Amino acid sequence: MPEADVTYADVKFTTPRSRGNVAAEDMTYSEVKISNKQEAVCSTNIQQSGSSSRSKVTPERLVLLGLVVLLAAALIALGLTYIQTNQTLQSLKETVRKNISDIKPGNKSSTPACPTGPSCPSCPPSPKAKSLTCLKCEAGWEPHGGNCYYFSSTKSSWTDSRRSCINRGSDLVKIDSREEQMFLEVRLRGLMEDDEDKFWIGLTDSKTEGKWLWMDGSPLDKSLSFWSQNEPDNWKNEDCVRMGERGGTHDLRCWFDKDCNVAHKSICEKPAAAHHCV
Repeated sequence: MPEADVTYADVKFTTPRSRGNVAAEDMTYSEVKISNKQEAVCSTNIQQSGSSSRSKVTPERLVLLGLVVLLAAALIALGLTYIQTNQTLQSLKETVRKNISDIKPGNKSSTPACPTGPSCPSCPPSPKAKSLTCLKCEAGWEPHGGNCYYFSSTKSSWTDSRRSCINRGSDLVKIDSREEQMFLEVRLRGLMEDDEDKFWIGLTDSKTEGKWLWMDGSPLDKSLSFWSQNEPDNWKNEDCVRMGERGGTHDLRCWFDKDCNVAHKSICEKPAAAHHCV
């Protein structure tokens, strides 16, 4: 039973009064009833307000907590950045300090007051310059890999071509590496005028058939042989080797055995001369 009705029953029947008093009592009842309703309404409003307040406070607290966490993370990151920046600055300071000490007068690593070289012939060469040597080729010779190469345009037999190289202080070329073969193969592409315009090299089996020897007497290394397809075939007693493909080859294989008496151009080779660098 509602609280307002219980109050009515208590007022109405427990204290009967005269007619005049009844009106007063009824007024008291009405006031009590209204008061109870107001209290109920107020109580309801307070409960709703409290519930509403709690419902609003919880998200706000969560947002505030999130902001606090983000702020703490930002402060940590800022602190780490500051430490790293400080370390970098210290390292740069040390480097600058060391460089400054290196150029102080009297320091062994400082730049000499008098530069060496052709611009200052009266200055004594530094110990480093005395120990440096350079490789040099004569005019008409091409340097490569510590050697000098002469591409003769004169066509002659293999024997005459070798004699010409010897007169130049060299010999027909001996190919010792794949890199050297590549250098020569590419170089000959621009020198050959037609498919048969090939060059003698210092390889022959004229002493023993099938036993290929270089001019220094060393045997051909099979892993460093660059025979063209189906070569050597020893067709018509071919004991000397020529090389070259006008259009070039993708696998560097451009050696052919040939009759030593056929006239071809040739390649001479000799070590580069060592001298003091200027």
